[in-house]
Amino acid sequence: MIRLSILSVGAALLVALLAGCATTGGLRPFAKGTDPNSLSAARSLGGVTLSDAAWPTSDWWKRYDDPQLDVLVQEALAGSPTLRAADARVRKALAAAGVANSARYPQVNGNAAVLRLRLPESGTSSDLGGEWNTIGALSASLTFDLDLWGRHRSNAESALDAAHAAQVDAAAARIVLSAAVVHAYVQLQHAYDQLDVQQETLTERTRIRDVIAQRAREGLDSQIELKQSETALPESRERIAALEETIAVTRNQLAALLGNGPDRGLSIARPHMSATRAVALPTQIPADLIGRRPDMVAARWSVEAARKQIDVAKAEFYPNVNLIGLVGLQSIGLSHFFSAGSVLAGYGPAVSLPIFEGGRLRSELAGRNADYDIAVEQYNQALADALREVVDQLAAFRSIDVQKSEVELGLRTAQQAYDLAALRYQEGLGNYLQVLSAEAQVLEQKSLRADLTAREIDVSVNLTRALGGGFNDTQGAPIVGAAK
Repeated sequence: MIRLSILSVGAALLVALLAGCATTGGLRPFAKGTDPNSLSAARSLGGVTLSDAAWPTSDWWKRYDDPQLDVLVQEALAGSPTLRAADARVRKALAAAGVANSARYPQVNGNAAVLRLRLPESGTSSDLGGEWNTIGALSASLTFDLDLWGRHRSNAESALDAAHAAQVDAAAARIVLSAAVVHAYVQLQHAYDQLDVQQETLTERTRIRDVIAQRAREGLDSQIELKQSETALPESRERIAALEETIAVTRNQLAALLGNGPDRGLSIARPHMSATRAVALPTQIPADLIGRRPDMVAARWSVEAARKQIDVAKAEFYPNVNLIGLVGLQSIGLSHFFSAGSVLAGYGPAVSLPIFEGGRLRSELAGRNADYDIAVEQYNQALADALREVVDQLAAFRSIDVQKSEVELGLRTAQQAYDLAALRYQEGLGNYLQVLSAEAQVLEQKSLRADLTAREIDVSVNLTRALGGGFNDTQGAPIVGAAK
């Protein structure tokens, strides 16, 4: 026993000396995470109300005060195949983490066999040659990797970090889906608003046509004016038909987002979303974005997983020590199978070390370093994009405010011009072309107003997504920095 221990220690020392044959010298990652506060944005974010209450809540869509929208979003979150697939990816990642973690523990395997075997007569010293015999074997083996350099531990932690990233991605999928439902709902309301404009236009054009028909009968207008007024009616009906098609298609889109068939869309009534509230931003932007946006949190977990894989690659350079044990029974003939003479047993260490592997380990470590650099730079870009998206929505809101004021002014002016043109025509002081021209201006301004209303809600949804959609990091994703 003492001699075996001495030999084992000597073997371990020998392979440790040989470790110099493979070295990690000079191999390291280069990327460093960006400090969020280093991204200057004070001027771009200036002039906006700041409040911690401005972070979106998890049910952010309720601020639009439309009960039907609340039902649709909840139905989508409960029944979407996209979310079920995201949940399945989380389970797969957790299972992979379990597999990686199992390597840190002793592995015990059992084997049993019963074999009918005829030994040859020649070359067999016993009298069993030339006869059929039953050979029985029953054994249990134990192997335990001591993991002296933390290879299995780092691999398990890396897999768990990847599982954390998958969990955050699943949360991100919920935000993306809820935003997609609200966006489609906004487009449905927009189509209805435009339909109102076209139906009002058709009603007014029909009224004007009736006036012209009456004037033509009285000899005050010619058939030219009458035909011009009648020509405008099919155009309005065509636009109404196109908008009704848009409504039907958008309902189908909503039904698909709910994970349901198109018949579900038929029961969706006209939306009644209220106007958005005043724009406000949280106080800690951009610093808090890294914990409020799921894509940022997932990127941080991915960076940490890549860092742990560097540790795994480094551990491959050092001796690997396994403890092996075996105990069992084996005999020729089952009559003595459970006797003391059939017992077999063994134990001892197994040490392995790469001595010359043609640069494989250094290349693998270089690849893991590059993976880490890629993950860090993707995080850096995601941070820059996150801040840009917030600023983009602020710029859009500012532009919309200006456009709304101009459209309201334009609509009042166009309506006054139309009322005057219609009155002059009815009194015989103007012609129908003037009426058509003034009407076109009113129609354009009303259509622009409907566009801006939908755009304003759309931008508010985009800002909600840019601020994380109500997500908040509760698992404490690691801060991205330089790898050790």
